[in-house]
Amino acid sequence: MTEIIFATGNKDKMREIREIMADCDVHIVSMKEAGIRVDIVEDGTTFEENAKIKARAVAAHTDAIVLADDSGLEIDYLNKEPGIYSARYAGTDTSYDIKNSLLLSRMKGVPDKQRTARFVCAVAAVFPNGDKEVVRGTMEGCIGYKIAGANGFGYDPIFFLPEYGCTSAELAPEKKNELSHRGEALRMMRQIMEKKL
Repeated sequence: MTEIIFATGNKDKMREIREIMADCDVHIVSMKEAGIRVDIVEDGTTFEENAKIKARAVAAHTDAIVLADDSGLEIDYLNKEPGIYSARYAGTDTSYDIKNSLLLSRMKGVPDKQRTARFVCAVAAVFPNGDKEVVRGTMEGCIGYKIAGANGFGYDPIFFLPEYGCTSAELAPEKKNELSHRGEALRMMRQIMEKKL
């Protein structure tokens, strides 16, 4: 079975990744589970650059396939903020309840048509032979008016999907994985990996 090391320490993200990749013949471990401890400075200017930075940093310590993602929320009305700073928005140790409340207050009074937003996920891979790949997945929606739902994490409770009439945190996990930016990007990366393995 092929081992893949995912360059993240985020437990929620790892759970989601394992669910999405469940039917693949691969064993996915986090960098922490693989015993790789490396400080990664995410100083790229795009999701793709940051994903590549993470993947390369971990690949330097292993012969396994390394995947990394960089993901976040883009709100059109706020000039695509928080964007690549989604995890660090309003401070790295700030809870997502606070981050979500802050974004809702910044969007107060903004009409429906101007509340468009998307989740973006770039997934980068570094293969043992040195090959590198990067893909991008997105999920379009809008910013809701209140925090709702307990199934997701991060900005899911304020990300409203008009066609489903709920936030992404109110979707069943399997439905969210089917629709999500991360699900789309990982499925694209999976197709690339299947050709290489």
